[in-house]
Amino acid sequence: MSSSTAASRPRSAAGAAPLSLCAREPRVPADRLVAEMVPPPRFDSVRFATYLPDANQPSQTKAVRVLEGFAAGLGGAPSGGGRRGFLGFGRSRAARVPAGPRGVYLDGGYGVGKTHLLASLWHAAPAEPALKAFGTFVELTNLVGALGFQETVRTLSGHRLLCIDEFELDDPGDTVLVSTLLGRLVDAGVALAATSNTLPGKLGEGRFAAVDFLREIQGLSAHFRPLRIDGEDYRHRGLPEAPAPFTDAQVTQTAYATEGASLDDFPRLLDHLAKVHPSRYGALTDGLRAVCLTGVRAVPDQATALRLVVLADRLYDREVPVLASGLPFDVLFSEEMLNGGYRKKYFRAISRLTALTRDAKPLVAA
Repeated sequence: MSSSTAASRPRSAAGAAPLSLCAREPRVPADRLVAEMVPPPRFDSVRFATYLPDANQPSQTKAVRVLEGFAAGLGGAPSGGGRRGFLGFGRSRAARVPAGPRGVYLDGGYGVGKTHLLASLWHAAPAEPALKAFGTFVELTNLVGALGFQETVRTLSGHRLLCIDEFELDDPGDTVLVSTLLGRLVDAGVALAATSNTLPGKLGEGRFAAVDFLREIQGLSAHFRPLRIDGEDYRHRGLPEAPAPFTDAQVTQTAYATEGASLDDFPRLLDHLAKVHPSRYGALTDGLRAVCLTGVRAVPDQATALRLVVLADRLYDREVPVLASGLPFDVLFSEEMLNGGYRKKYFRAISRLTALTRDAKPLVAA
C-alpha cells in the first residue's frame, strides 16, 4: 500500500500532530487483496468455545453444534480441479464422498454473532490458512474486479473453504456475478459458508433471509443448509447506553494525546470517502489506534450513507475506537433511510459505531 507522505508519516510521540484519514489515498495491489482474505483482527481469536449462546435462544446452541460438525467434515486430502469430491475429498476408490449440503448459510439479524460463528468455522476447518479464504461479499466482488473472473476462479479453486460474510442480496448484478463464481468453485470442490443481508422490502423485525438467499443464488441452493440464528444484538445485551458525544475540544485534545490517532472533520471525511474506492477502506485505517471525529451530523444522502457503512465495518473489524463530537451516532441516518431497503445495513452501522464509542471512552482524560 502507498499513501500520501503526510498520511504515512509515523507519530513520534503523544502530543504530535494527529494523522488524518482525509490525507490518505491508499493504493492496494491485487495480491494484498488475496493475502488478506482471512478473518479480520477483531475475530483473530474467536472460536466456537468463545461464542456465548443466549440461554433463551436454543437456535444459537444448535448452530454451534452444526458448524462444529461441518468443520470436522472438511478433513481429508484435497485433490485437484473439478474432480474433487464433496468438501474437498478426492474421488478415489478409497475415499467416500459424504452426503448432504456442501455449504452452510447463517440466517439471522444483525448482532446475533453470525460473523463470530463464521470466523470460528474458518479457524476450526482442518486446513492450512492458505487453503481457506474469508471475506465480505464486497471484498469478494473487489477481488473479481482486481483479478478478473477467470483468475479469481483459478486462485480460489484450490481452497478447501470459502467464507463469505454479509452476502449483499440487495445488489442483483453483483449477486449474479458471485453466484456464477460460487458455482465454479463448488464444481472444483470448494466448501462454502455464508451470512447475508436481506433483500429490500424484506427487512421487518423477526423476518429472515433464508428463502431469499437460496433463491438469489439459484442453482446453488441445494448445496446450502440454512441455519437460523435467533436473538438480540449482543452488543447491547446488558451493556450501558452509548456515551454521549464529547465536545470538539475534548475530541481534539484526545487526538493529540493518543499515539496513532487520527483527527478529521466529519463532513470533510464524508466527502473524502467518495474519492476512495470502498475496497481500500481497510487500507485507509492501517495503523490507526483511534479515530477522532468532530462535527458529526446526519448523513445527507444514501450513497454517502452506504460508504459510511463500509467504513464502520472496517473500523469495527479492526477494533479501532471512535471518539466523536456533534450528533450521536443513532441519528446519523434519516427515518426514510432506516425504513428503506438498506435498513439492516444502517442499523448494523449504528450498532457497530456505538460499540466503538464505548471502546473510545477510556481515552478521554477525566
